[in-house]
Amino acid sequence: MWLDELQDLAYDVEDILDEFATEALQRELNPEPSKSKVRKIIDACVGSNRRFFMSMRSKMEDIETRLQIIVMDKNDLELSENTGGRTRTTISRVPTTSLVNEGRTYGRDEDKKAIVKLLLSGESSDPQLSVIPILGMGGLGKTTLAQLVFNDHDVSRYFDLKAWVCISEDFDIVRVTKVILQSVTSETCDVQDLNSLQVKLKGKLSGKKFLLILDDVWNEDYDDWTKLRCPFEFGDLGNFIAHPELEEIGREILERCKGSPLAAKVLGGLLRTKRNHDEWEDVLNSKIWDLPEEKSNILRILKLSYQYLPSHLKKCFAYCSLFPKDYEFEEKELVLLWMAEGLVQETKGIKPMEKLGGDYFDDLHRRSFFQHSSSNESLYVMHDLINDLAEWAAGDLCYRLEDKLGCIKQSRISTKTLILKGCSRLIKLPEKIENLVNLQHLDITDVNSIKEMPVGIGALKSLQTLTNFVVGKDTGSKIGGLMNLKFLQGRLCISRLENVLDAEDARRANLNGKKNLDELAMKWESADDDLQDAKVAMDVLDMLCPWTRVKELSIDGYVGVKFPTWLGHPSFSNMVLLRIESCRKCTSLPAIGQLPSLKNLVIKGMANVQRVGPEFYGEGYLKPFQSLETLCFENLQEWKDWIPSGVEYEEFPRLRELSISCCPKLQGKLPYHLPSLEKFSIRKCEELVVSIPSLPMLHKLEIVGCKEVVRRNTVELCSLKSIVFSIPDLKSLTEEFMHGLVKVENLTIDDCKELTSMWQDKLMYLVVLDIRSCPSLITLNLMSTIRTLTIKGCSALQSLPISNCTCLEYATIEECNSLTFISGGQLPSTLKRLEIRSCEKLQSVVDEGEAPSSSSSLLMNEENLNTSVLEKLKINDCSSLKCLSSRGDLPATLKILEIAICSELTSLSSSGQLPTALKHLFLYKCPELESVADKLHHNVSLERVEFSYCEKLKSLPEGLHKLCHLIKLKIWGCSSLVSFPDGGLLPTSLRELEISNCEKLEALPNRMHNLTSLHDLRIWGCGSIISFPEEGYPTNLTSLVLEGVNICKQVFEWGLHRLTSLTFLWIKGGFPDWQSFPSEVEDGKMMMTLPTSLTLLYICGLPNIVFLSSKGFQNLSALEEMRIWSCPKLEFLPEKGLPPSLLYLDIMWCPLLKQHCKKSKGREWLKIANIPQVLIDNRSVYEVEEEEQ
Repeated sequence: MWLDELQDLAYDVEDILDEFATEALQRELNPEPSKSKVRKIIDACVGSNRRFFMSMRSKMEDIETRLQIIVMDKNDLELSENTGGRTRTTISRVPTTSLVNEGRTYGRDEDKKAIVKLLLSGESSDPQLSVIPILGMGGLGKTTLAQLVFNDHDVSRYFDLKAWVCISEDFDIVRVTKVILQSVTSETCDVQDLNSLQVKLKGKLSGKKFLLILDDVWNEDYDDWTKLRCPFEFGDLGNFIAHPELEEIGREILERCKGSPLAAKVLGGLLRTKRNHDEWEDVLNSKIWDLPEEKSNILRILKLSYQYLPSHLKKCFAYCSLFPKDYEFEEKELVLLWMAEGLVQETKGIKPMEKLGGDYFDDLHRRSFFQHSSSNESLYVMHDLINDLAEWAAGDLCYRLEDKLGCIKQSRISTKTLILKGCSRLIKLPEKIENLVNLQHLDITDVNSIKEMPVGIGALKSLQTLTNFVVGKDTGSKIGGLMNLKFLQGRLCISRLENVLDAEDARRANLNGKKNLDELAMKWESADDDLQDAKVAMDVLDMLCPWTRVKELSIDGYVGVKFPTWLGHPSFSNMVLLRIESCRKCTSLPAIGQLPSLKNLVIKGMANVQRVGPEFYGEGYLKPFQSLETLCFENLQEWKDWIPSGVEYEEFPRLRELSISCCPKLQGKLPYHLPSLEKFSIRKCEELVVSIPSLPMLHKLEIVGCKEVVRRNTVELCSLKSIVFSIPDLKSLTEEFMHGLVKVENLTIDDCKELTSMWQDKLMYLVVLDIRSCPSLITLNLMSTIRTLTIKGCSALQSLPISNCTCLEYATIEECNSLTFISGGQLPSTLKRLEIRSCEKLQSVVDEGEAPSSSSSLLMNEENLNTSVLEKLKINDCSSLKCLSSRGDLPATLKILEIAICSELTSLSSSGQLPTALKHLFLYKCPELESVADKLHHNVSLERVEFSYCEKLKSLPEGLHKLCHLIKLKIWGCSSLVSFPDGGLLPTSLRELEISNCEKLEALPNRMHNLTSLHDLRIWGCGSIISFPEEGYPTNLTSLVLEGVNICKQVFEWGLHRLTSLTFLWIKGGFPDWQSFPSEVEDGKMMMTLPTSLTLLYICGLPNIVFLSSKGFQNLSALEEMRIWSCPKLEFLPEKGLPPSLLYLDIMWCPLLKQHCKKSKGREWLKIANIPQVLIDNRSVYEVEEEEQ
């Protein structure tokens, strides 16, 4: 309580300082005109100045009073200042040992091998003593990995001595040395003198190879670590200390120290937590694994990692609690937020705040508190448990406004940062936004429904970040509201500029005075086509001239007929990127060739531009575009000619990428002298004859949808590695055309409808060949160097001899309807993955000559089987295929087998055996398949088995219960399946079991209660089941889906309340006699109790229920999402209301309940009014009300 009061007082002091700063800023921005001395005295006595200072005096007196009370409370509590440095708060932890149950450890094999290799190879910068750090935050499994290494058989044989020591938090060097000595000698030791202990330890280790594991070390003193090492320097060569928390300084650090031991010591201590690839060698690339569900234990470990963060990083990390789970953020975004919150303190010129904040970010990233997003490498996310940790660390200091903003309360006046990023349904900002006088950062990125800025936006004079300013029309802020926002920095977008009707208002925005803006975007979203609008737009853009140091500029939707003179002026010396898009009335491009630093230029959607000529290069044409590196033209529908500047060999000297697309009328010549061009792409320019010039640096060439391509022997393309061609009239790749392309590694031919043959003999380095949509191609010769082959949509191709492709690893054949076989001999022994789709006449993969055409099989001879490395085989929609192997087994190396939509397939293997390495077996829509295999006893590697819509499959293979690694079994639409084999037993490793639409299945598997790993159970559309497991179901289920009268009734009678971990329940059909859900008997008792752990509940197809029972829902305190579908007689929700935890309610095809839930009218409305999101027949109840109004 005392700390809370002190913290509240500190925030109030900060608010007062902010008010003073704001008042000073207002006076600076609005200076009063000169006044007489008498007038100044009067204002000071009775004016606004006096009122302000009186208000501040009152607040400061209140602060002083509260501070005195806090000091007295401190004395009463006998609190004293800690002058002895940081005191540790220890958390008791169970000591670790070297023992480990390897059978329960998964996914660490490769990591273990890597460390064992390091231990046994002797590779080290120090031949006498080596240290291997295993690094990462708590909970990643460092100790488990060290245990696996310690108990490895080869490691035990290699070392003379091994010792395991758990250090924990108290790094007492005497105690630690004694524990190590006792571990090595297996004898107790009473010596307390460090020197004696180290001398004894030295004697035991001298001349021996030893392995010492130090686990759970939290030491921060580098001197302690140095002293501890001393006795270990006298062992034999090749000794190791495997240290899970500390690390050895690398050679590159020593070189930077230039021989100074003191520098090495200080730098080593400073950088001991910095482990990027340039400075340190990581033994393990730690990732956050899917952690166990016992969150409390995991969070306990994570809290320990948080405890040892430096104080400045603790504050920064706690602030991250503002981010929702799975939120992706940029480094720059988070650093700016830290700065706005005052978490990054200026260091008086030593290092800029942005750089210091970046260092903080890197520290947290290296410690695994942040990780790269899987969808975008430039973004970061926090693991869900790390997010929980941040919320715990923040307490009540940070909060998220996840629903409606409502009104800005006076208590929010000190808010400095407001993030509304991605709030797609937000239509307006708070009207009283001017109350946020201290607001510095307002992020409305991707908030596209806002129609205008509130009028008070211009009063936020401290604003530094404003991602989008939406110009108002009849109401809202005009563009002049930007006038006083002098401190804007970074990026600013000004949208809906069509609402600016007066150029003078645009001048008042004073963009030229906003000197900290780096990026500026200007958007017109809609406008009439009359000349008056064009004139206004030209005047407005002329007045919106930004500060000349701006780096990036974007103009989108501009409706003027020409651009202002400032655009392209050489004074914009910092501009590196310019985007001009959808300026449909402009007939010419601006003169931008003289921008000295311009590197990237994008021009799109210029509907009236017919010519790119002298005006484009700028006045005098003096060496235009000297810095330009990337140039993109896209969707210029009327563009016909590109006229060179006339300055030979002077334009585009640094251009690396040139892209022209969707310019259907473009003809004539393109720039000829492009000495730096690396990527040249021309797409959908139907009238263009592409004449390829000499491009000595060109790496990638794309010509798609053009009239013709011309290349002469004299043209040099010596660096070309990748070619993409798509030219409808191209008939052949002649020897003349291919001459000089010997270094090409990737060749793609797409949509060349007239192409009948290819000249490929000269492509000696070809690695990747991709041919698509070439319906006239009949024959194809393949180079032996090819590693990846893709053939698609070549309907006339009759043969594909891949047997000579001695390097081939990946092959995909699709929509080749004339192809009857793939190889004239055996498959290449190097082939790892083969995928065949939609080849309706395919009869065999390998044609052995003597095999009859009617065999309709995928043949693999014995020699091919013995040498094959094939790991993945996928066949889809090959209607003529009857079996995979008529003469033997499939390759033993096969790990993934997927067969789908093969209507004639009757068996997988004539021997009745499947490959022993098989991990994934997937069969879909093979209606004639009667047998998969005789037995699965030897297929213990199987992890996933899925059979769907195999109507003639009557039985499953024997041995299912012996598949000790099986985690998923799915049987769907197998209408002939009657029962499970082996007495209906399944392996205990199973995590997911789905049995759906098996109409003849009579019994569920036996002993299901023993499936202790099963989390997800789905039984759907199996109306003939009459036999259920006597012992019931596994109580560890988290997800349960049931459909049908028999199964629902049996499970409910067994007792749903026993499933204490169940979070998701979906019930469909059944209970035709129930009038309530759950059903109540006459005395009010429940026939069934729902698990209190439920977070998601779906109810569907209960035809006669009228109401939901209050007693049935009263204990569902964790319920967050509920769906009610197809309950035509349902009228009433629980009498006492739905659980207050409910966040989402979806009602579909319940006509009576729909009427009762009408906003403000229906009798059930009040029961759903507080639920944040309610959908009825796919429409939000709140949106329906707004439309009706």
